[in-house]
Amino acid sequence: MFSMFQVITCRAAVAWEAGKPLVIEEIEVAPPKTGEVRIKVVATGICHTDSYTLSGSDPEGVFPVVLGHEGAGIVESVGEGVTKFHPGDTVIPLYIPQCGECKFCKNPKTNLCQKIRGVLPDGTSRFSCKGKSLFHFMGCSTFSEYTVVADISLAKVDPRAPLDRVCLLGCGISTGYGAALNTAKVESGSTCAVFGLGALGLAAIMGCKAAGAARIIGVDINADKFKVAKEFGATDVVNPKDHSKPIEEVLVEMTDGGVDYSFECVGNVGIMRAALEACHKGWGTSVIIGVAAAGQEISTRPFQLVTGRTWKGTAFGGYKSVDSVPKLVGDYMNKKLKVDEFVTDTLPFEKITEGFDLMHAGKWSNGFRCQV
Repeated sequence: MFSMFQVITCRAAVAWEAGKPLVIEEIEVAPPKTGEVRIKVVATGICHTDSYTLSGSDPEGVFPVVLGHEGAGIVESVGEGVTKFHPGDTVIPLYIPQCGECKFCKNPKTNLCQKIRGVLPDGTSRFSCKGKSLFHFMGCSTFSEYTVVADISLAKVDPRAPLDRVCLLGCGISTGYGAALNTAKVESGSTCAVFGLGALGLAAIMGCKAAGAARIIGVDINADKFKVAKEFGATDVVNPKDHSKPIEEVLVEMTDGGVDYSFECVGNVGIMRAALEACHKGWGTSVIIGVAAAGQEISTRPFQLVTGRTWKGTAFGGYKSVDSVPKLVGDYMNKKLKVDEFVTDTLPFEKITEGFDLMHAGKWSNGFRCQV
């Protein structure tokens, strides 16, 4: 048992350099300072965003760093001034904080927070290894047995919730699901198209179904994903490789003029354009969920927008994080939200690099978690 307010020595998967594999190291985790919480991480998911930063493609990526932003754990200790959390609380770290005080938090039109920094509030680190300071990642750093986060970047959830499942609500599931319900505001009886049938896409399908969409078309070049997409609620599936026409033209023909809502869940600017142009003239809305590589720009003919289509983006599905994540966990516990079905592999923490290998090889399409 560790004592509060002492340095903890534990394992972490450290990214020492861009483009190099993670290394399991013994690191030191300092006690939480004012407004901070130290957490024992129980489980973490692996997200493409982690891989994106590790690859060196992220212009804001810094090294050495402890990656990971899809985790769940137990509060070990709290810093001065923290009143909403106590040792023993079950929590999920949040990459989008909710301070409740800034102009963003007070505006119901957005879920962003002015205090998004990706580091701890004072700009310093609580991680060190071999005498070197390690950077935090997205305010979470869940690729460690212990982490320190700001109290505004943390949600207290039902203690009965299985942490090796609900950790996935820290990013992908919430993002895709909320994109349909909050950002697009999909209407009952509508027709939707979801481009990319990984975790984000499946969650978007789930959101469209929950909203009462009458037709949900899943689009992917990997036909192996179609069976699962249908289990999540897709009514139709389309492989662009099976058609000589551009996919947007295929969808326009399939739907008598275009879909009411489309979702880009890949992070490819070409697909973003296709998703927009697959929308119906006059009212179609396309939501960008995937994150494109640095330096990429989106484009379309202005006429596409002049004639009534809307292009939107979303972060964390539009959810106000602190307020919403406990409710999402509650929906899962009450069997209103699929989470278990997203887990395709489970590995012990020391094999986390194998998880990245599986992801890069396309061996899993839903979600992935590591027991810490």
